[in-house]
Amino acid sequence: MHQRSFPPTSRLSMASEDADRFIDLERLAAIAIRQARVVALCAAIGLMLGVLYLVFTPAEYTAATRILLDDSLTKFAEEKDSGPAHIQADSTVSTEVEILKSARLAHAVVLAEKLHENEAFLNPPQSPIGWTKAQIKSIAGLFSFAPQPPASSVENAKIGKAVALLQSGLTAERSGRSYVIDVAFRSHDRKLAGAITRAYAEAYLSDQLDANFDATQRATIWLQGRLAELRDSSQAAALEVEKFRAENGLTSARGELISEQQLADLNSQLILAQADTANALGRYSQFKSIIESGPENAVRNATIPSDNGNSAVINDLKARYLNVTKREQEISTRFGEDHAQAVALRREQAGLEGRIFQELKQITESYRNEYEVAKARENSLRDNVGQMAGLSSETSQSLVQLRELEQKSAALSTLYQAFLARHEEASQQRSFPIAEARVISEANDPVAASSPRKSLVLGLSLVLGLFGGAAVGAFQEFRERFFRTGDDVRSALNINFLGYLPIVSARLTAAKPNDAGTKHQPREQTGSVTPRILRVAINAPASSFAETLRNAKIASDVVLQGKQCKVIGFVSVLPHEGKTTVAANFAGLLASHGARTLLIDGDLRNPGLSRGLSLAPDKGLVEAIVGDQPWRSTVMVDRSTRLAIIPAVVRGRLSHTSELLSGPGMHDLIEDARTAYDYIIVDLPPLGPVVDAKAFAPLTDGFVMVAEWGATPRALVRATLQAEPQVAAKLLGIILNKTDMKKLARYGSFGGSEQYLDRYSSYYVEQAGMNGKA
Repeated sequence: MHQRSFPPTSRLSMASEDADRFIDLERLAAIAIRQARVVALCAAIGLMLGVLYLVFTPAEYTAATRILLDDSLTKFAEEKDSGPAHIQADSTVSTEVEILKSARLAHAVVLAEKLHENEAFLNPPQSPIGWTKAQIKSIAGLFSFAPQPPASSVENAKIGKAVALLQSGLTAERSGRSYVIDVAFRSHDRKLAGAITRAYAEAYLSDQLDANFDATQRATIWLQGRLAELRDSSQAAALEVEKFRAENGLTSARGELISEQQLADLNSQLILAQADTANALGRYSQFKSIIESGPENAVRNATIPSDNGNSAVINDLKARYLNVTKREQEISTRFGEDHAQAVALRREQAGLEGRIFQELKQITESYRNEYEVAKARENSLRDNVGQMAGLSSETSQSLVQLRELEQKSAALSTLYQAFLARHEEASQQRSFPIAEARVISEANDPVAASSPRKSLVLGLSLVLGLFGGAAVGAFQEFRERFFRTGDDVRSALNINFLGYLPIVSARLTAAKPNDAGTKHQPREQTGSVTPRILRVAINAPASSFAETLRNAKIASDVVLQGKQCKVIGFVSVLPHEGKTTVAANFAGLLASHGARTLLIDGDLRNPGLSRGLSLAPDKGLVEAIVGDQPWRSTVMVDRSTRLAIIPAVVRGRLSHTSELLSGPGMHDLIEDARTAYDYIIVDLPPLGPVVDAKAFAPLTDGFVMVAEWGATPRALVRATLQAEPQVAAKLLGIILNKTDMKKLARYGSFGGSEQYLDRYSSYYVEQAGMNGKA
């Protein structure tokens, strides 16, 4: 009934120590407290390294100057376009920064300040890291057999080294988005830092002047040669134009060729002649149609032209005709058409009609003559225009060549004028040696060191130390896979936790008064066969060590209630976890309380309990199992506690120990011993290396597992119990041995019993002495 309070082995597989959960602030706080010493130690180490760095690192001084790029300084000397665009301005400032960092400018500063002759500059004091690198290089140089360089090479090498040092110590960068460049130089000598920075500013301004002068000088020389070539070419082209014009008769008046003027005049006359011919043809055609219509219609419909010489005669005849016609109509109306006067008037009318028609014929003939004259004149002009056009076509071909020569001559003349203007402008600019930059902040000798910064170095060292300590602590927590608290046992295995056994010191192994007031005498006086390490619970019955064993006794009594004799096996997963010490002290505690107790050394391959006895036995468990000796004859009794012990005497290496422990001989021994003792404590081999404990499981009533505090992996224990269901089913609980009681409180959760160990100490005796190794 009581065994049901302990879960079976099937529930072990369901335990998980890495279950998903929210952030546990209490756990994080416990981790921080637990690793506080590591973090503090790393912080102290980091701070100490920072102090050492400050002590051994030479101070550096930084001098700074500011240079403004101002192209308005040359506005009176030369004409310039408006300021550059934003992107172009950025490129300009970046270019000037690179010029300041260039080796050419550094070379000029080295020669100006004679830095290649300054040993303080060439060989500055070194930091520990720099000194180490220099020593390595010097050692490596001992193995090189290069010939001795000449003096000039040595001088150049010094200059090169000085240039490299100068460039490494120089800082040039743009100030924000402005046209200001901050130039700084750091050195171990404050005066040298200021002098070099000022020399850099002067060298930069001088370099700008020299660059402008050299560029203008080269441009002027080149322009002079180019001007001579252009002048000769322009003159040759002009002479070629005039020569071609004379050879092809391309004379001109008022800007035009004479042949072109003549052709234009003929075209104008031809146009007028065509107009006159059309006009004459129109008049001729009009009167011709009138004549062709007949005399009567011609007289009635004719229009008398005003510009003709016969117009007066025709008009007079026409007037007379109209008058006769009127009178004839009046008489015919009054007297009839047959009246003699009417007939006479009609005869007169016919005569006038014939004369008018004859005059119209003469006018028509005159218009025909005018048309033929105009037509002849038009044809003549057209022939002349054709002749002139042919002549003009030949002239035009020559004219095209002339225009090409004139364009070439004009282009060379324009180019010559442009180069002449540029030459004069460059000549003028040479006389204005003005730089496009100026120093707006003079470099002074620095007063305080700029590096190393003590507060920054110390603060950074402290922070890095804290981070390093946190990393070490986190790594330790990450690799924490061992049992530290009872909660670890319950969460990982879901098995009863029996308590902590502290690390045993030598003081606890000495004889101490017991609760009854009697004294246990030393082994020589009392005849004790167990060493002091196996008598801790007896020598210090009021200690926490003994109290944990009492808790294990109560747990076994509760679970195994009703059994006349309780067979309890002590096991561990790994060797050297203190299993034998715990088993012997547990058995001694039971015996000291008056219980009939038998302690059996069941570790037949490594009988540590038997080797620790003060008296070397000559027979033991093996002889009792195989029947060579009665088991009672192999029992050794501790006279002070009446504890019975069956040792294991192993002669040679045994390989069938599991068969011995599970065989009928061992079964008979246990069954017979049950009638004589209240408790049978068996010290069994570890579960990991051998199967002896598994083989002995059917003969035992329960197991107590011993695990080393902070050393036995949880996963290994869980896997072992899952692989050994017979042992797990009878497991009464786990005891954490070799516990460091001072560190235990760091691993306990807030509110856990581990946090109150200092309050429990008043109930224990010799608790402070448990600080040695078991």
